[in-house]
Amino acid sequence: MRIGVPTEIEANENRVGLVPACVRELTARGHEVVVQSGAGLGHVVAADLVIGTVLVPGAAAPKLVTREMIAAMRPGSVIVDVAVDQGGCCATTRPTTHATPTFVQSGVMHYCVANMPGGVARTSTFALNNATCPYVIALAEKGWRQALADDAHFKDGLNVCHGRVTFQAVARDLALDYTPAETCLAEAA
Repeated sequence: MRIGVPTEIEANENRVGLVPACVRELTARGHEVVVQSGAGLGHVVAADLVIGTVLVPGAAAPKLVTREMIAAMRPGSVIVDVAVDQGGCCATTRPTTHATPTFVQSGVMHYCVANMPGGVARTSTFALNNATCPYVIALAEKGWRQALADDAHFKDGLNVCHGRVTFQAVARDLALDYTPAETCLAEAA
């Protein structure tokens, strides 16, 4: 199917119908997506605060906010690039630390702290453990091969097996050979 994403014409309405992740998903499934020039650009200019949150699992974040967009922002505006751990979704992003969290570029304050949850260590530790504890228990009780064989979602999180990259996006972004997890697990049995 051919899908079009038009530029909004309503005053002060700058939303777009499809975000890049959805476009990627559609094109990966063989559909054609056409985005009208200028779609979604207006909101990056009319902002005092831009929060960039893009995640492409296992891959670098796409640069959605260009240098030109940032230069068009009002002096004193702020960008928080949460995608910094994947390279950032703003063209001007560079990783900062909790000790020195900000820098100014083109009059815009940038907050690009890698590993932002570290700033609230106690809370983020509990959140991480709530998500990972079941997997740690499965690994401990079943061993890694059986735990991955029993849970397809767990297996989908496998990145490296016996020195081979089993996550396609990681292999692509690092220009390494890709081996499907099933192949590596079968050989490891």
